[in-house]
Amino acid sequence: MIARPTSRRDAASPLAVWLSLAAVTIVAALLRFVGVGGPHELLFDETYYVKDAWSLIHLGYEGTWGEDPNPAFESGDVDGYSAEGAFVAHPPLGKWLIGVGMAIFGHGPFGWRVMTALVGTALVPILFAIAKKVTASGWLGITAAALLAIDPLAVSMSRVALLDTHLALLILLGAWFALLDRDGTVARIRAGAEGNLLAGPVVWRRPWLVAAGFALGLAAGVKWSGLYALAVLGLAVVAADIVDRRRAGVQRPVEAAISRQGPASFVLLVGPALLTYLLSWTGWLVTSGGYDRGSSANPLVALWNYHRAVLRFHEGVTSGHTYASPAIEWIPMLNPTLMSRETGEDGSVGLMAALPNPLLWWIGVLAVVYLVVRAAAAFARRRGVDGSDLIPLIGVLGTYAPWLLLPDRTMFTFYAITLLPFVILAVVIAAKRLSEPADPVLLPDASRTEIRRERERVAAATGTRRIVVRTVLGAIAAVGLFFLPFGTGWMEPEALYKAHLWLPSWFL
Repeated sequence: MIARPTSRRDAASPLAVWLSLAAVTIVAALLRFVGVGGPHELLFDETYYVKDAWSLIHLGYEGTWGEDPNPAFESGDVDGYSAEGAFVAHPPLGKWLIGVGMAIFGHGPFGWRVMTALVGTALVPILFAIAKKVTASGWLGITAAALLAIDPLAVSMSRVALLDTHLALLILLGAWFALLDRDGTVARIRAGAEGNLLAGPVVWRRPWLVAAGFALGLAAGVKWSGLYALAVLGLAVVAADIVDRRRAGVQRPVEAAISRQGPASFVLLVGPALLTYLLSWTGWLVTSGGYDRGSSANPLVALWNYHRAVLRFHEGVTSGHTYASPAIEWIPMLNPTLMSRETGEDGSVGLMAALPNPLLWWIGVLAVVYLVVRAAAAFARRRGVDGSDLIPLIGVLGTYAPWLLLPDRTMFTFYAITLLPFVILAVVIAAKRLSEPADPVLLPDASRTEIRRERERVAAATGTRRIVVRTVLGAIAAVGLFFLPFGTGWMEPEALYKAHLWLPSWFL
């Protein structure tokens, strides 16, 4: 399941890589789909999203439910909503996706969770594609996919009908499309710079950037936090354009990237994002019963009024909660969200929680720091920063850093599902960097014997580092498997359950 670290001479068989990816994806699907119909009750925020999804597919907008509707809904009485529009804090797209599952498979637990399980499974091959591209290694791509496939946070968040797994998929798709945009754009800048060395060309032919805009607009249509990713990606696109123009010999790369290419990139990225975000509100726009729908005869003005009310709501979300966890606590994972807990008569415990593989998570934090230091050192020495090192850092900035600016807002550890793929990317990129041979340190007048000894020293050091990297990756995989019961809710003996409680704040 864990692939060997690779070097520049990696020569993975394409067939072996694709067969491995198929196997890893099947494992991911089994962990997410098998038993997804239980527990039968609404778990955590399913109490909001599932009932909203049911009224959405029947009304086109979220209706109002009566007092304490959950017992009736869970028992099959799903007609407890009225046509009066309900105030809801999140855009409708994620709930539409949950509703699709219920429209196809019915209103039972399998129906309301099946789409989340499908989306959670799809994260695995997409992460493989990104990791393979940025590491130039099929085996490290498989490693990233495998670590995500068995991660208890990724598994648990694929087995409950919340919004954040849908958000994670769309953000990861946006990152993938932005990476695909790079190859063609770099080539067009180099070709255009030959005739305009002062500023270079304005590149409009960027279909993958348009696709990234569509994906991130849909992400914002699931949760507004998708806008953070859109903003960070936009800044990253401008920064990459500056670097590309400088490398192409453009004389004024900063001015050209900001004042010439910047407006074009904004249109290509933000235009599609705005369009798809508005399309996610189609049900509310074309009906008349949604909350605040009658505040203006102009549906777009009415939608703006609704958005102002939602913004005021989000600014005031500071209430206490048993599992509230500010973003700074996500690093040690001090208070992971408990989704469900079952205790058997024999003392066995079945628990499902938003807790990532702790060893992966904590090593991932170190990997992010390592890549930051590596990039800073390269910049300080005025050497080119490896763009691959920056990919997970951009992801962290878009999915985690903004939450640090809102320390008083109520938030939960399951928000970290959007961050998890980028943490895994940091781990596999760091593994690649640490497995690569260092350059020999040779004096100008070194003898042949000294040259040979230095090369032997470098080879020995590289071999040692690769052994350490493989051991660490193997340990991460083993811990991921050990914590799988926290992702699936499997019943386990009390002693084994307690063996998982590495920190005193975890589910005592």
